[in-house]
Amino acid sequence: MSRLARSLALPALLAVAFSFSGQAGDFKAGFARRDITPTKPTPMWGYGARHDALSVGVMDPLFAKAVVVEATPDRLAIVGLDLGRSPTPPVMESIRKRVLERAGVTRILMSGSHTHHGPVLELKDEAGKGKGKFDDAVAYVKELEDKLVEAICEAAGDLRDARIGWGSTEVDMNRNRHSKIEPKPRETELAVIRLDDLSGKPIALIVNFAAHPTMLEASDLRFSADYPGQMMNAVESALTAPCVFMQGSAGDLSTKTTEETRGHEAFGKALASEVLKIAGGIETTVPEKPSIKAMDEDFDFTTRMDLRNPVIKLLLARAFFPELAGAFSDEVADSHLRPHLTTVLLNGELALVGASGEFFSNHSVRLKQRCRAEKTLFFGYCNGHHLYFPTIEGAAEGGYGADQTVSWVELGGGERMMDKALINLYTMMGKFEQVPIQP
Repeated sequence: MSRLARSLALPALLAVAFSFSGQAGDFKAGFARRDITPTKPTPMWGYGARHDALSVGVMDPLFAKAVVVEATPDRLAIVGLDLGRSPTPPVMESIRKRVLERAGVTRILMSGSHTHHGPVLELKDEAGKGKGKFDDAVAYVKELEDKLVEAICEAAGDLRDARIGWGSTEVDMNRNRHSKIEPKPRETELAVIRLDDLSGKPIALIVNFAAHPTMLEASDLRFSADYPGQMMNAVESALTAPCVFMQGSAGDLSTKTTEETRGHEAFGKALASEVLKIAGGIETTVPEKPSIKAMDEDFDFTTRMDLRNPVIKLLLARAFFPELAGAFSDEVADSHLRPHLTTVLLNGELALVGASGEFFSNHSVRLKQRCRAEKTLFFGYCNGHHLYFPTIEGAAEGGYGADQTVSWVELGGGERMMDKALINLYTMMGKFEQVPIQP
C-alpha cells in the first residue's frame, strides 16, 4: 500500500504514534536557496532560432533550491534549478568535490527545470567558445558554480531531525508532442516528496512532473522560470514552506492546457493546486532504517552523427551560434557521448534515478513498472545535459527529438541506461545474491 493510501486509511492518533517509529536523530534534512538570475545580458538557452541574441531583462527571478538529507554518515543533495539544464560535466565535477570537502555531501541529484528562458551555460573562457565576445556569460557560469556550492553547503548546515513521506496522483496536464502512433506514450504521474521536522512542520516539498516549460514566446528575451516557477510560488505561498521542482522525462512531453489553464501563470497555479492536494494527504514518518545507497557512473556511447565532420560543425554553428557550438562540441570531440547516470535508494524505499538528458517519457514509465521499490521517481536534465534520449521505437518513428540532429546518443542508449539503473537498484535492495565461484 502506498504512503498516500496509508495516510487516508490510518486514524489520526495512530498516524501520530507511527510517525515516531524510527530513531530520531538518524535522519535529517535541511534547505537553502540562492537567486541565480544573471545580472547582465547573456545569450539565452533553449531556442536555436534566437542564435546569440542577448537577454533584455527579467520577467521573474531564477532560483536554485537545495535540499540535503542525511542518513549518517552519508549526505545527499537534491537541487532544483530554474535553468534549461544542469551544469556541464567539468562544473558538476568541481561542485561535487567542493561540497564533499566543505559539507560532507557525498551525492548530488541536480536537475534543470528546462525553462527555455534561462541563460546559456556552455560558454567557456576560451577563444572561439565565448571569451572576448560573451565574457559576461562566461563569468556567470563561475558565479553560478559558487552559488550552487553555497546553497548546498548552507542546506547541509541547516540539517534538522526529519520525517519523510511521499504521494502521487495521475494528472491530465501533459501531451506527447512527438509520436503520431496511438496510444501516445505519456508519463502522467505528479509526485511529491514531503520532508517535515519532528513537529510536522514542512522543511521542504520536492515536486516531480514531466512537461516542457515552453509556455512563453521565444521572442520574449526576459528571464523566467516559466510554469514551474509559478507552481512553486503558489505552493510556497499556501504552505509557507520551500518547494523544489525536479523535471521528469519530458523529452517528448509538452504541457496540455484548457481555457482555464492557458498561460504559464494559470497552468502553474493549477499544477500547484494538485500538488497541495497530494501534500495534504502525505503521512511523514521517521525512517525505520535510514540509509543512502547511491552510485554515479558515466556511459560511453558512439554518436549517431560524425561530429568531427567540418560540414556538421558548420551546420551546428548556423543552427545555434558559433561560440556555443564550439563550446558544446568539446564534450563530443571524438564522436563519443558520455552521459551521466545517478542512482539512489533512500531508506531502502525511495528510488531516485537521475540522467543527463531529455529522456522520452516511456523510459520513466517502464522504469517504474519494472522497479519494485516502494516508490520510484525519474529526474531528467540531471547532473549534465546530453540532448534527447528517444526510446528505440521513438527513434524509429523519427521526427524532432528522435532524429540524429538533436539526438546524438547511439540507438538504444536510453534503454541501456535505464536497465543499468534497475540493476543498480535491485543490487542496493539486496536482490542479487552473490554466489562464490567454486574452483
